[in-house]
Amino acid sequence: MTVEDRNKGIIATFFAAVLWSTGGLFIKLLPQDAFTILFYRSFYAALTFCIVFRKSAFKFNKLSLITSLFYTPLLICFVTSTKLTTAANAIFLQYTAPAFVLLLEPFFLKTKLKAINVVTVVLCFIGMIFFFMDSLTTPDNWLGVGLALISGFLLTGLLISQRMNKEEFQPGSILLGNLWVVLITIPWAIDSGMPTMNENLMLMFLGFGQLGLGFVLFTYGQRYIQAIESSLLSMLEPILNPIWVMVGYGEIPGIWAFVGGLTIVAALIFRLIWMSRIRLSRE
Repeated sequence: MTVEDRNKGIIATFFAAVLWSTGGLFIKLLPQDAFTILFYRSFYAALTFCIVFRKSAFKFNKLSLITSLFYTPLLICFVTSTKLTTAANAIFLQYTAPAFVLLLEPFFLKTKLKAINVVTVVLCFIGMIFFFMDSLTTPDNWLGVGLALISGFLLTGLLISQRMNKEEFQPGSILLGNLWVVLITIPWAIDSGMPTMNENLMLMFLGFGQLGLGFVLFTYGQRYIQAIESSLLSMLEPILNPIWVMVGYGEIPGIWAFVGGLTIVAALIFRLIWMSRIRLSRE
Protein backbone atom coordinates (compact mmCIF):
# COMPACT_ATOMS: atom_id res chain seq x y z
CA MET A 1 0.00 0.00 0.00
CA THR A 2 1.39 3.42 -0.98
CA VAL A 3 1.46 6.59 1.12
CA GLU A 4 -0.98 8.10 -1.38
CA ASP A 5 -3.47 5.26 -0.77
CA ARG A 6 -3.20 5.72 2.99
CA ASN A 7 -3.78 9.47 2.65
CA LYS A 8 -6.87 8.77 0.55
CA GLY A 9 -8.16 6.45 3.26
CA ILE A 10 -7.60 9.07 5.98
CA ILE A 11 -9.30 11.81 3.95
CA ALA A 12 -12.29 9.59 3.08
CA THR A 13 -12.79 8.52 6.72
CA PHE A 14 -12.37 12.10 7.94
CA PHE A 15 -15.11 13.38 5.64
CA ALA A 16 -17.33 10.41 6.54
CA ALA A 17 -17.14 11.41 10.22
CA VAL A 18 -17.78 15.08 9.36
CA LEU A 19 -20.85 14.13 7.29
CA TRP A 20 -22.21 11.90 10.07
CA SER A 21 -21.74 14.73 12.57
CA THR A 22 -24.10 17.06 10.68
CA GLY A 23 -27.16 14.89 11.36
CA GLY A 24 -28.09 16.57 14.63
CA LEU A 25 -28.11 20.08 13.14
CA PHE A 26 -30.41 19.29 10.21
CA ILE A 27 -32.75 17.19 12.36
CA LYS A 28 -33.07 20.19 14.70
CA LEU A 29 -33.56 22.71 11.86
CA LEU A 30 -36.27 20.74 10.04
CA PRO A 31 -39.83 21.51 11.24
CA GLN A 32 -41.11 18.02 10.39
CA ASP A 33 -41.69 15.41 13.07
CA ALA A 34 -39.08 12.69 13.61
CA PHE A 35 -40.90 10.00 11.62
CA THR A 36 -41.35 12.22 8.56
CA ILE A 37 -37.64 13.06 8.62
CA LEU A 38 -36.87 9.35 8.97
CA PHE A 39 -38.96 8.54 5.87
CA TYR A 40 -37.16 10.95 3.55
CA ARG A 41 -33.72 10.36 5.05
CA SER A 42 -33.92 6.58 4.64
CA PHE A 43 -35.58 6.83 1.22
CA TYR A 44 -32.72 8.93 -0.15
CA ALA A 45 -30.12 6.79 1.65
CA ALA A 46 -31.61 3.62 0.11
CA LEU A 47 -31.31 5.21 -3.35
CA THR A 48 -27.66 6.00 -2.62
CA PHE A 49 -26.93 2.38 -1.70
CA CYS A 50 -28.65 1.11 -4.85
CA ILE A 51 -26.63 3.50 -7.04
CA VAL A 52 -23.25 2.86 -5.39
CA PHE A 53 -23.40 -0.85 -4.52
CA ARG A 54 -25.78 -1.94 -7.32
CA LYS A 55 -26.31 -5.73 -7.30
CA SER A 56 -24.25 -6.26 -4.14
CA ALA A 57 -26.73 -4.07 -2.22
CA PHE A 58 -29.35 -6.78 -2.77
CA LYS A 59 -27.32 -9.65 -1.32
CA PHE A 60 -29.02 -10.80 1.88
CA ASN A 61 -28.66 -13.67 4.34
CA LYS A 62 -30.05 -14.42 7.82
CA LEU A 63 -27.54 -12.12 9.50
CA SER A 64 -28.51 -9.34 7.08
CA LEU A 65 -32.07 -9.58 8.38
CA ILE A 66 -30.90 -9.61 12.01
CA THR A 67 -28.65 -6.59 11.41
CA SER A 68 -31.47 -4.68 9.70
CA LEU A 69 -33.67 -5.30 12.75
CA PHE A 70 -31.06 -3.52 14.89
CA TYR A 71 -30.46 -0.78 12.31
CA THR A 72 -34.15 0.15 11.84
CA PRO A 73 -35.01 0.98 15.49
CA LEU A 74 -31.53 2.53 15.87
CA LEU A 75 -32.38 5.20 13.28
CA ILE A 76 -35.83 5.70 14.79
CA CYS A 77 -34.47 6.10 18.33
CA PHE A 78 -31.62 8.42 17.31
CA VAL A 79 -33.71 10.84 15.23
CA THR A 80 -36.53 10.86 17.81
CA SER A 81 -34.13 11.41 20.72
CA THR A 82 -32.45 14.27 18.83
CA LYS A 83 -35.86 15.92 18.54
CA LEU A 84 -36.73 15.33 22.21
CA THR A 85 -33.44 16.15 23.93
CA THR A 86 -30.18 17.92 23.12
CA ALA A 87 -28.10 16.68 20.20
CA ALA A 88 -25.22 16.17 22.65
CA ASN A 89 -27.30 13.77 24.75
CA ALA A 90 -28.42 11.85 21.68
CA ILE A 91 -25.01 11.36 20.07
CA PHE A 92 -22.89 10.86 23.20
CA LEU A 93 -25.23 8.23 24.67
CA GLN A 94 -25.30 6.45 21.31
CA TYR A 95 -21.50 6.31 21.51
CA THR A 96 -21.72 4.13 24.61
CA ALA A 97 -22.11 1.34 22.03
CA PRO A 98 -18.35 0.62 21.75
CA ALA A 99 -18.31 -0.03 25.49
CA PHE A 100 -21.17 -2.49 25.22
CA VAL A 101 -19.42 -4.14 22.27
CA LEU A 102 -16.29 -4.63 24.40
CA LEU A 103 -18.45 -6.22 27.08
CA LEU A 104 -20.38 -8.55 24.75
CA GLU A 105 -17.70 -9.43 22.18
CA PRO A 106 -16.27 -12.33 24.24
CA PHE A 107 -19.68 -14.04 24.19
CA PHE A 108 -20.54 -13.53 20.52
CA LEU A 109 -17.16 -13.30 18.78
CA LYS A 110 -15.16 -15.53 21.16
CA THR A 111 -12.61 -12.83 21.98
CA LYS A 112 -10.77 -12.44 25.29
CA LEU A 113 -12.06 -9.93 27.85
CA LYS A 114 -9.05 -7.67 28.50
CA ALA A 115 -8.50 -5.52 31.60
CA ILE A 116 -8.31 -2.33 29.51
CA ASN A 117 -11.74 -3.16 28.09
CA VAL A 118 -13.21 -3.49 31.59
CA VAL A 119 -11.72 -0.10 32.55
CA THR A 120 -13.16 1.47 29.37
CA VAL A 121 -16.62 0.07 30.08
CA VAL A 122 -16.54 1.35 33.69
CA LEU A 123 -15.52 4.86 32.53
CA CYS A 124 -18.27 4.89 29.90
CA PHE A 125 -20.84 3.92 32.52
CA ILE A 126 -19.57 6.75 34.74
CA GLY A 127 -20.08 9.06 31.74
CA MET A 128 -23.65 7.79 31.42
CA ILE A 129 -24.32 8.68 35.08
CA PHE A 130 -23.43 12.32 34.33
CA PHE A 131 -26.12 12.37 31.62
CA PHE A 132 -28.77 11.21 34.07
CA MET A 133 -27.60 13.86 36.57
CA ASP A 134 -28.14 16.42 33.80
CA SER A 135 -31.63 15.00 33.13
CA LEU A 136 -32.61 15.45 36.80
CA THR A 137 -32.39 19.22 36.25
CA THR A 138 -34.51 18.98 33.08
CA PRO A 139 -37.12 16.22 33.60
CA ASP A 140 -38.66 16.85 30.15
CA ASN A 141 -35.48 15.34 28.68
CA TRP A 142 -36.03 11.90 30.22
CA LEU A 143 -37.74 10.32 27.21
CA GLY A 144 -35.12 11.66 24.81
CA VAL A 145 -32.28 10.49 27.06
CA GLY A 146 -33.91 7.07 27.42
CA LEU A 147 -34.26 6.67 23.64
CA ALA A 148 -30.64 7.80 23.18
CA LEU A 149 -29.48 5.14 25.64
CA ILE A 150 -31.56 2.51 23.81
CA SER A 151 -29.90 3.61 20.55
CA GLY A 152 -26.55 2.77 22.18
CA PHE A 153 -27.74 -0.81 22.82
CA LEU A 154 -29.10 -1.06 19.28
CA LEU A 155 -25.85 0.22 17.78
CA THR A 156 -24.08 -2.47 19.79
CA GLY A 157 -26.24 -5.14 18.19
CA LEU A 158 -25.65 -3.61 14.76
CA LEU A 159 -21.86 -3.56 15.17
CA ILE A 160 -21.65 -7.12 16.49
CA SER A 161 -24.00 -8.61 13.88
CA GLN A 162 -22.17 -6.79 11.06
CA ARG A 163 -18.83 -8.13 12.31
CA MET A 164 -20.25 -11.64 12.39
CA ASN A 165 -21.52 -11.35 8.81
CA LYS A 166 -19.51 -11.71 5.61
CA GLU A 167 -18.38 -8.44 3.98
CA GLU A 168 -20.37 -9.12 0.79
CA PHE A 169 -23.67 -9.08 2.75
CA GLN A 170 -22.99 -5.95 4.82
CA PRO A 171 -24.30 -3.31 2.34
CA GLY A 172 -27.48 -5.34 1.95
CA SER A 173 -28.06 -5.21 5.71
CA ILE A 174 -28.03 -1.40 5.70
CA LEU A 175 -30.19 -1.16 2.56
CA LEU A 176 -32.76 -3.51 4.10
CA GLY A 177 -32.80 -1.48 7.31
CA ASN A 178 -33.46 1.74 5.41
CA LEU A 179 -36.28 0.07 3.48
CA TRP A 180 -37.88 -1.06 6.78
CA VAL A 181 -37.73 2.55 8.03
CA VAL A 182 -39.38 3.82 4.82
CA LEU A 183 -42.23 1.29 5.14
CA ILE A 184 -42.81 2.06 8.83
CA THR A 185 -42.83 5.85 8.44
CA ILE A 186 -44.91 6.22 5.23
CA PRO A 187 -48.10 7.23 7.15
CA TRP A 188 -46.33 10.16 8.86
CA ALA A 189 -44.80 11.36 5.59
CA ILE A 190 -48.23 11.33 3.89
CA ASP A 191 -49.91 13.18 6.78
CA SER A 192 -47.24 15.88 6.91
CA GLY A 193 -47.61 16.81 3.26
CA MET A 194 -44.86 17.71 0.82
CA PRO A 195 -41.82 19.53 2.23
CA THR A 196 -40.81 22.91 0.82
CA MET A 197 -37.89 23.11 -1.57
CA ASN A 198 -35.48 24.20 1.19
CA GLU A 199 -36.75 21.49 3.53
CA ASN A 200 -36.40 18.87 0.81
CA LEU A 201 -32.82 19.99 0.15
CA MET A 202 -32.02 19.43 3.83
CA LEU A 203 -33.76 16.04 3.76
CA MET A 204 -31.83 15.08 0.62
CA PHE A 205 -28.60 16.05 2.32
CA LEU A 206 -29.47 13.87 5.32
CA GLY A 207 -30.20 10.90 3.04
CA PHE A 208 -27.75 11.23 0.16
CA GLY A 209 -24.96 12.96 2.07
CA GLN A 210 -24.99 12.46 5.84
CA LEU A 211 -26.19 8.85 5.85
CA GLY A 212 -25.54 7.53 2.32
CA LEU A 213 -22.30 9.17 1.21
CA GLY A 214 -20.98 9.03 4.79
CA PHE A 215 -21.24 5.24 4.79
CA VAL A 216 -19.73 4.96 1.28
CA LEU A 217 -16.71 7.11 2.24
CA PHE A 218 -16.20 5.20 5.48
CA THR A 219 -16.32 1.85 3.63
CA TYR A 220 -13.78 3.14 1.09
CA GLY A 221 -11.46 4.43 3.81
CA GLN A 222 -11.37 1.05 5.57
CA ARG A 223 -9.47 -0.42 2.64
CA TYR A 224 -6.42 1.77 3.20
CA ILE A 225 -6.06 2.62 6.89
CA GLN A 226 -5.72 0.67 10.12
CA ALA A 227 -8.62 0.11 12.48
CA ILE A 228 -7.04 2.39 15.12
CA GLU A 229 -6.90 5.31 12.67
CA SER A 230 -10.43 4.63 11.49
CA SER A 231 -11.77 4.50 15.04
CA LEU A 232 -10.01 7.70 16.12
CA LEU A 233 -11.25 9.61 13.06
CA SER A 234 -14.79 8.34 13.73
CA MET A 235 -14.65 10.02 17.14
CA LEU A 236 -14.99 13.32 15.28
CA GLU A 237 -18.71 12.58 14.95
CA PRO A 238 -19.71 12.88 18.64
CA ILE A 239 -17.30 15.81 19.09
CA LEU A 240 -18.50 17.84 16.09
CA ASN A 241 -22.22 16.99 16.29
CA PRO A 242 -23.08 19.20 19.31
CA ILE A 243 -20.75 21.92 17.99
CA TRP A 244 -22.65 22.19 14.67
CA VAL A 245 -25.94 22.30 16.61
CA MET A 246 -24.62 24.98 19.00
CA VAL A 247 -23.38 27.15 16.12
CA GLY A 248 -26.25 26.59 13.67
CA TYR A 249 -29.20 26.14 16.06
CA GLY A 250 -28.11 27.80 19.30
CA GLU A 251 -28.58 24.73 21.48
CA ILE A 252 -26.09 24.51 24.36
CA PRO A 253 -25.75 21.16 26.17
CA GLY A 254 -25.94 21.03 29.96
CA ILE A 255 -22.69 21.02 31.93
CA TRP A 256 -23.19 17.46 33.23
CA ALA A 257 -23.97 16.18 29.73
CA PHE A 258 -20.80 17.90 28.49
CA VAL A 259 -18.71 16.25 31.24
CA GLY A 260 -20.35 12.87 30.55
CA GLY A 261 -19.71 13.13 26.82
CA LEU A 262 -16.06 14.04 27.32
CA THR A 263 -15.67 11.11 29.74
CA ILE A 264 -17.05 8.62 27.20
CA VAL A 265 -15.03 9.94 24.25
CA ALA A 266 -11.83 10.22 26.33
CA ALA A 267 -12.22 6.64 27.59
CA LEU A 268 -12.66 5.28 24.05
CA ILE A 269 -9.74 7.29 22.64
CA PHE A 270 -7.48 6.25 25.55
CA ARG A 271 -8.28 2.57 24.93
CA LEU A 272 -7.58 2.90 21.19
CA ILE A 273 -4.17 4.51 21.83
CA TRP A 274 -3.34 1.98 24.58
CA MET A 275 -4.16 -0.99 22.33
CA SER A 276 -2.21 0.56 19.46
CA ARG A 277 0.93 0.91 21.62
CA ILE A 278 0.65 -2.68 22.81
CA ARG A 279 0.29 -3.87 19.22
CA LEU A 280 3.34 -1.86 18.13
CA SER A 281 5.47 -3.15 21.03
CA ARG A 282 4.78 -6.73 19.93
CA GLU A 283 5.83 -6.12 16.33
